[in-house]
Amino acid sequence: MIDLKFLRENPEIVKQNIKNKFQDHKLPLVDEVIELDEASRKAKQEADALRANRNAVSKQIGALMGQGKKDEAMALKEQVQKDAERLEALQAQERELQEKVTKIMMMIPNLIDASVPIGKDDSCNVEIEKYGEPVVPDFEIPYHTEIMEKFNGIDLEAAGKVAGNGFYYLMGDIARLHSAVITYARDFMIARGFTYCVPPFMIRSSVVTGVMSFEEMDAMMYKIEGEDLYLIGTSEHSMIGKFIDTIQEEEALPYTLTSYSPCFRKEKGAHGIEERGVYRIHQFEKQEMIVVCKPEESKDWYEKLWRNTVDLFRTLDIPVRTLECCSGDLADLKVKSCDVEAWSPRQKKYFEVGSCSNLGDAQARRLKIRVKGKDGGKYFAHTLNNTVAAPPRMLIAFLENNLNADGSVNIPDALQPYMGGKTKIE
Repeated sequence: MIDLKFLRENPEIVKQNIKNKFQDHKLPLVDEVIELDEASRKAKQEADALRANRNAVSKQIGALMGQGKKDEAMALKEQVQKDAERLEALQAQERELQEKVTKIMMMIPNLIDASVPIGKDDSCNVEIEKYGEPVVPDFEIPYHTEIMEKFNGIDLEAAGKVAGNGFYYLMGDIARLHSAVITYARDFMIARGFTYCVPPFMIRSSVVTGVMSFEEMDAMMYKIEGEDLYLIGTSEHSMIGKFIDTIQEEEALPYTLTSYSPCFRKEKGAHGIEERGVYRIHQFEKQEMIVVCKPEESKDWYEKLWRNTVDLFRTLDIPVRTLECCSGDLADLKVKSCDVEAWSPRQKKYFEVGSCSNLGDAQARRLKIRVKGKDGGKYFAHTLNNTVAAPPRMLIAFLENNLNADGSVNIPDALQPYMGGKTKIE
């Protein structure tokens, strides 16, 4: 969420940012919020004046009563009563206006970084760099569910009967591989100095609206009927929520956390043939990394976070590339974001396996996550998040890049201790 004072003083900058994100339908919101804010501040000024006048008149009434001037004192009391009624109306008006301002401010997209390429959608994202040599073997690579089925490692039909489309049973070595990847990703991040966390898998609406836009909330979150609780779409939601309404000591920053959780997503809309199987699903598990830091450190942490994911994938013999997300592909709270994409030998192209985001102070402003500086002053922290590994989607990249012509799958050295010493799945 943008600073209201900044919007008030720089409306054209905010409007240009909206245009850069191809959300022209939101342009009227800027003038609307300025108008409502002005009315709110006028109501507050009048209310403050009435409060000050009430205090002064109360002293006059006491003095007049002491002088025996009862009639004059009673006249002033009548005026105080009228002022009290007006004050109550002003306070209600001020609350209503502030609620409207806050709601609109949460719909206005955050200011994107100057380095973000301008483009309407993900087709305008820009490749940054490739890591590892993409290989297309001289044998045909089956679809990922076919690979898993040969190991008796997946049952989509039974899952469909039990829970519907978008769910799965993983079994045997494939299920073990799934857990091995998650555990390896956890230890990989701990070795890089991150603190391991397992957060709540449900969060209140006050946290949901603090960590994402209304559009994301509607498209992603499952609501628990009859409760003020939502199933998390990623552990980032819980982990950032951990700091809600707190004042952190500057010396304690940065907080570098890596968290495990199941993730639940509606995944609205129709999807293409390449997103069937376990590519786009309603339930999956993920290892995440989260950073809460000082504003001047967030750019450096952004670079460190996506590089962690690249490094992890390379230890598993999976070629990857990084892709800079353009303005139109950024969620409203994001300042800057990049995707890590893994090579698919079967499709002969890259596909997304993780996303790294710098959200500036947007989440911190919504959730009131403040930092107390050495001088005693307070400011909003910056928050960042990035995917370490998210099987089973990561399994698609793993299986395709480590598949042999005889149908066996190589287990890279880094993962062998988590697979009971196995060098292959056969």
